[in-house]
Amino acid sequence: NPLSTGHLFCEAFRKFLYISKMVAAADSLVWELVKNNNSFMRKKSGKTSRSGSVRFSVERGNLASMSTYKYSGIANSKTIDISSTDDNRAALTLKTKKAGTSGKSGKATIALNKSFRRTEKTITGQSTDNYYRSDLKSAALAKYSAVYRGNRAAKGVKKARAIKRGRA
Repeated sequence: NPLSTGHLFCEAFRKFLYISKMVAAADSLVWELVKNNNSFMRKKSGKTSRSGSVRFSVERGNLASMSTYKYSGIANSKTIDISSTDDNRAALTLKTKKAGTSGKSGKATIALNKSFRRTEKTITGQSTDNYYRSDLKSAALAKYSAVYRGNRAAKGVKKARAIKRGRA
C-alpha cells in the first residue's frame, strides 16, 4: 500500500531529525552567515544622512543589544546574559559546552539575588576569573546595573527615572 510506505518514511525521517545533532561550526563562520540577516536584527535609520543607520540585535546572550561579533549570542560559543526574572530578580545565564549540540538545554543559570556588591563579585568571577569571557565584564556589569535599577522600580523601592525628551 503506497499510503503506508509514505507514512513509514515520514516516521523514519522524524526520528532521524530527532536523533541527529547540530554540526559544530567555527564562531567566525557562523557570524559571517548571520551578520547581515537574522530574525533578531532590528535596523534603525538615522535622522540625518550623516548619522547613518544603527543595527541592534535582540537575541539572548547579547549584553549590549548591538549587532556585532563581540556581543553576538548566536555566533559566539561562549556568551553571558543577564536578564530579569518573573519575581523581579536577576539571573546570569552562561552557555555550556553542550550548547553547540543540544540547543536549549546547553545553558547554566545562576540566580543573582544577593546584595549588589556580592552580585558584582559573582559576575566578575564567572566572566573574568573563570577565564570565560573577560572582554564582556564591563558590559555585564552595566547590564546588571540596568536590570537592578529596573527591578527596584518594579518592586516600588525606588521611583522610576523620568525620560528626558530633548530641550524643554
